[in-house]
Amino acid sequence: MRLKLLLLLLLAAFVAFAAVEVWLPVQPEGVVEVHIPAGVSGREIGRRLKDTGVIRSALAFRILSKISGKAARLQSGYYRFESAASLWQVLERMNNGDAIFYRVTVPEGLRTDEVLALLAKETGTKISVWNSALRKLLGDAGVEGRLLPETYTYRKPVRPEIILADMIKAQKLFMKTVSPDWLDIKNLRIVASIVEKETAKDEERPWVAAVIRNRLDKHMALQMDPTVIYGLWKEDGMFSGNLHRVDMKRDTPWNTYTRKGLPPTPICNPGKASLLAAAHPAQVDYLYFVADGTGGHAFASDLKQHAENVRRWLKIERNR
Repeated sequence: MRLKLLLLLLLAAFVAFAAVEVWLPVQPEGVVEVHIPAGVSGREIGRRLKDTGVIRSALAFRILSKISGKAARLQSGYYRFESAASLWQVLERMNNGDAIFYRVTVPEGLRTDEVLALLAKETGTKISVWNSALRKLLGDAGVEGRLLPETYTYRKPVRPEIILADMIKAQKLFMKTVSPDWLDIKNLRIVASIVEKETAKDEERPWVAAVIRNRLDKHMALQMDPTVIYGLWKEDGMFSGNLHRVDMKRDTPWNTYTRKGLPPTPICNPGKASLLAAAHPAQVDYLYFVADGTGGHAFASDLKQHAENVRRWLKIERNR
């Protein structure tokens, strides 16, 4: 009788102990981040959680993960713990892959090399791994203008090929919604990239796209300054920041003063507004535009009006 009672007491004690280990929350000291690398054992996961104060017992974690069937489904990543959580809740989070998600915002109008430099800086990784990942996805040619500027989420450890693939896919999906009615996808990216560089005002983008379309229809040189700048950077690896008359005369494949038609590649990665404007230019007969001193542009359909707009702009510049 005494042995049976002792066994019952031991069983009750074990159940109470197990209940405490499994269900009683543990409050970490401050905000704790735990890195669980891919392929580590359940023993190592339990040790890392115990050492950082997230759980009480590494052994209890291993036992619970095995008897619950979750041991083989624990996901790698960086996990943040700041509020009290029970062992079961911690196990559930790791089973669901509820790791930390980080955010990185890529602005419109950056060249691809600038995008990769930004991603490397924001994620704390080497630029070389981003260059290598992009080459694997797109090859050595055709990398300009293929990434959609947006805010993206990612988990650590960073996998550049996944983030870049998401950016390429995001642009492809958006392109399917714009249905361009006057040019193909390759040229759409080129026109949109010029629009992106020429104006930051959404309401002007369809007008700039219309100027490009109208000039192409009339076999006029586009004469867009950003294409000259891109050509200088492409050939020299740099741009001084000031565009001079001699630069306009320097012939590169991207110089739309010395060559008619569109440049051979995009000159940046355009955003959604510019892609949409390029696909559907405004139905206007504008052929020219110049800065108007307010951050926008004055548009004209003939040289006479354009000359007047230029004089007005030069007067503003002199007054400054």
